[in-house]
Amino acid sequence: MDQQAEKIKPKNSGTKKVFDNPILERLTRTHISVPITILMTIAAGLLYVAFVYTDYTQLTPMFVIGLFISGFFSFTLLEYIAHRYLFHMKPTNEFKRKVQYALHGLHHEYPKDKDRLAMPPIMSFLLAIVFFGIFYAMMNTKVFGFLPGFITGYCAYIFVHFIVHAYNPPKNFFKHLWLNHAIHHYKDNTQIFGVSSQLWDYVFGTIKK
Repeated sequence: MDQQAEKIKPKNSGTKKVFDNPILERLTRTHISVPITILMTIAAGLLYVAFVYTDYTQLTPMFVIGLFISGFFSFTLLEYIAHRYLFHMKPTNEFKRKVQYALHGLHHEYPKDKDRLAMPPIMSFLLAIVFFGIFYAMMNTKVFGFLPGFITGYCAYIFVHFIVHAYNPPKNFFKHLWLNHAIHHYKDNTQIFGVSSQLWDYVFGTIKK
C-alpha cells in the first residue's frame, strides 16, 4: 500500500487564506451549486446536439444513452485515480509538497470549509473544454454523448463530497458514504479514495476491511 509521506491534522472549523489578493482569494472559493449549474447546462447542450444534430445513423438514441452511461462510469474511475495518485502524491520534494497541499492538502486540513469542496467554476469550465478536445480527438462526434455522462459523474462527485462534509449522515443506506469518507479523512488517508462510490476501492483493494 502506498503511504502518504506527510499527514495533516484536520481542523473541523475555520478556513485558511491562500492569496493575499482578495480577487484571487475569492476565485479559490465557490458554492457547489455554481459549477454544477454551469456544467449541467453544458452537458444538456451537448446531449441536445447528440440527439438532434449529429449523424443519426451513428448516434442512435440508444447509442447516445450507452455513451452517457460509459462517460459516467469513466469519471468514477478518473475520480479514484486522481484522488489516489494526484491528490495524494508523495511529497518527495518541495515542489510536489506545495502542489499536493494546494490541490488537496488544504482540504484535509480544513475538511469542513464549505467554500472549498468543489473546483472553482473557471477551472471547471476550462477542464470541460480540455476534456471535450481530448475526447473529440478520440471518438469524434461520439463525444456529444460521452462527455455529458462524464460531466454528470463529476457533478455527482462534488454533490456527494459536499453533503458528506456539510451534513450529518442520514439513517439509511447512504450512511456508508459518510462513514467511508470519514475513515479517509480522520483515520487512514491511504484507504477509500472513492467519494461518490467505493466501486474502484473494492476493485483495487483500497477499501477499509
